[in-house]
Amino acid sequence: MDTDKTEIQGTPAPVNSYAFAGLVDPDVPGQVCPRRTRIQLDWMLLALEAIDLNATENIMMGLQELQLQPVIKNRVHLWQLRNTNPLRRFSQRQPLSLMEGKALVVLACYLARRQTGTIRQLLLADEQLKAQNLSAEHHFRMAQYLERFRGHFFSRMNSNRTAIAPYKSGESLNALALSLLSQVLFCTGTAGMQRLWSSLFDGEVA
Repeated sequence: MDTDKTEIQGTPAPVNSYAFAGLVDPDVPGQVCPRRTRIQLDWMLLALEAIDLNATENIMMGLQELQLQPVIKNRVHLWQLRNTNPLRRFSQRQPLSLMEGKALVVLACYLARRQTGTIRQLLLADEQLKAQNLSAEHHFRMAQYLERFRGHFFSRMNSNRTAIAPYKSGESLNALALSLLSQVLFCTGTAGMQRLWSSLFDGEVA
């Protein structure tokens, strides 16, 4: 991801896009995405990047196809939005608006649908490995996914944050990577985008 810290001034322009259909604004303080939502969105995108080596380029393509440029202007702006995750090394102390959160959800679902087959194969492999009491190293694609996810996580998250401490072991980080696989598969189902959006605010709605 480009780490140019050029400032993006102002708030996103209004966008009228079919992409946001059914994504209802939750009743949250300040009408911005809460901390847990920002973390979860960024980590889901990390998982998708570990699955799809061309994820960043596909996101840029998705911005155009889905007419989301009024919300996410370019690669630098996307980097800034990802860094509203407070656990990142270069965390940005700026809010993530509901509109920006919706755009990230749309992009996550866009990427997940492109990789539905791979995601299903990985989850099936996980079930088979557990049934045979085998480690991930016995399945090439699973081992590759977990290795890439760990690399992304350790290079982008701030290891000094207390919330990162539970993931310093390979086993716990692998468990996180696998749980995120289930969440990104959730994106690919019927009304998956709407259900994902709602799930990101469970317990947060006033």
